[in-house]
Amino acid sequence: MKIKKLNLVVKKIFKKYGLNLTDAKTCTDALINAELVGSPSHGLSRLKMYCDRISKKVINPRAKVKIKKISQSIAHVDGNNSIGFVAADIAIKTAISNAKKTGIGLVAVKNSGHYGLSGYYAEQAVKKNLMVLVFTNAPPAVAPHGALKSLFGTNPICFGTPTGSKVPFILDTSISMINRGKIRVAAREGEKIPEGVALDKFGKPTTNPKKALEGVQLPIAGFRGSGLAWMVDILSGVLTGGNHAGRVKDPFTDFSGPQNIGHLFFVMKPNLFVGNSFNKRIKDNIKTIKKLPKIKGVKEILYPGQSKYNRYKDNLKKEIKITKNVLEDLNSLIR
Repeated sequence: MKIKKLNLVVKKIFKKYGLNLTDAKTCTDALINAELVGSPSHGLSRLKMYCDRISKKVINPRAKVKIKKISQSIAHVDGNNSIGFVAADIAIKTAISNAKKTGIGLVAVKNSGHYGLSGYYAEQAVKKNLMVLVFTNAPPAVAPHGALKSLFGTNPICFGTPTGSKVPFILDTSISMINRGKIRVAAREGEKIPEGVALDKFGKPTTNPKKALEGVQLPIAGFRGSGLAWMVDILSGVLTGGNHAGRVKDPFTDFSGPQNIGHLFFVMKPNLFVGNSFNKRIKDNIKTIKKLPKIKGVKEILYPGQSKYNRYKDNLKKEIKITKNVLEDLNSLIR
């Protein structure tokens, strides 16, 4: 489907489910961006879930998001159980504004929901020539090291920085071997997942996505990945006032109440310590690494964000591919 047409359709759906025009545009832009950067697991495949949660009254489509100013640099956002895109968009813009004024912007969010790709918010800061760290927690999927039950989410860690070129450095990675969205898409499309990424409910390795959703996802790097998940749970849950320690509700299956997800945005000017030499230093850093000898079959050493940027530029020239299941969702939601 052509991007322009898809944009109108999705925006119309969000408005139908009670969002005002501004919030509908915010949500639509985030979902379509996920498709364009090659992350459909966080794109249109989740649209029905958001609409279902609005219908079940566990997302507030007309949320009154509140910003509590703590200092010139720090703010606390209460999302009022809004759709995650809305609270996160307000928060990252507040963090950017504060960083522009004082050098640092730190914004915590509580009472929010799933907000899509962390990298989408990091890119907003980098486009303003700022460095950024983004954290959010998620529903239980990963067992703490040594435990038999999943409790941590796939809790992504995201970092972005200007590079002195048009292509930003954006590292956006979950702490699990594969993000949960990809498993959900595989389950819906009847596909297998890779080996070594999940266990079934009996603790046995599985490539069946439905069994993986009932079981446990494996963290990156064993106990280290589990430790990173715990760190993110503290930063985005304990610190912010959001749910934590396994209390974030699954957005697809648990409609017993709002998710109360927490987010944390830490934005800073890149010249805080090295002044105007930052651009020269970051260019030297990237150039030095790219000049390293390459293993067979590798043409270029890419930094995080390069592949995504290239996919985005390529996909802007194409129509967005929509699976049969997603098309059915669009048709049912627009009626």
